[in-house]
Amino acid sequence: MSTSDFLQRINQLNEMISNSKHIVFFGGAGVSTESGIPDFRSKDGLYNQHDVQFDSYAPEYLLSHECVYRNSKVFFEYYRQKMDTRNIKPNITHYKLAEMEQKGKLDCVVTQNIDGLHQKAGSHTVYEIHGTTQRNYCTKCGRQVPADFIFESTDPIPLCPDCGGMIRPDVTMYGESLPDYAWDGAMRSISKADMFIIGGTSLTVYPAANLTHYFRGENLVMINRDSTPQDRYCKLVFHENLGDVFGAIKI
Repeated sequence: MSTSDFLQRINQLNEMISNSKHIVFFGGAGVSTESGIPDFRSKDGLYNQHDVQFDSYAPEYLLSHECVYRNSKVFFEYYRQKMDTRNIKPNITHYKLAEMEQKGKLDCVVTQNIDGLHQKAGSHTVYEIHGTTQRNYCTKCGRQVPADFIFESTDPIPLCPDCGGMIRPDVTMYGESLPDYAWDGAMRSISKADMFIIGGTSLTVYPAANLTHYFRGENLVMINRDSTPQDRYCKLVFHENLGDVFGAIKI
């Protein structure tokens, strides 16, 4: 694509944002890759990173309900090595979305990510449909503990200070249901939106990909490096980097 074509689409995007009153953003792993967090399925993603310690396990198994409860030591070793985002900073996309919310243009962010970077950037209404690494809880008594509890614990399996039960992250693992609060909030917001921006997701993970069906408006925008099944239904499609697109948004 030429520079003039990109600028033309950016101008159209800015006009759509200006004329919209209820915008919702739905984002996936691609939103955080520009902060240095690997996605899952690309050639450099977590599922394609080989570690001799974990090579005997399928990646989906390592982040599954079964692994958490039946192979806990392996799960927590993998989690501590691969899922620690405490020192990762938000990028331009996170900050621009927070600014859009602050200025009353964005109703909410719906995210598949578990890193908490939207909140770090200043967003307040964030529906984390796959949970978050920023919360942990005891599987026995329900006590919530600080975000860094698991990473700082020296026990192979982190234990609750109150009852000795296992502390686990508030992340939706394979084989678990999505959190009702986040899912219901996402559905309501998307169904009321007059503009829906999808970014950094291939829309291949279900049931999250089904959220696109709740949008009833006209202004559907896709920003993703690769083509997606929804591209043909969009008013605007960007196959450029998210940071380049959001860096050009004027509010």
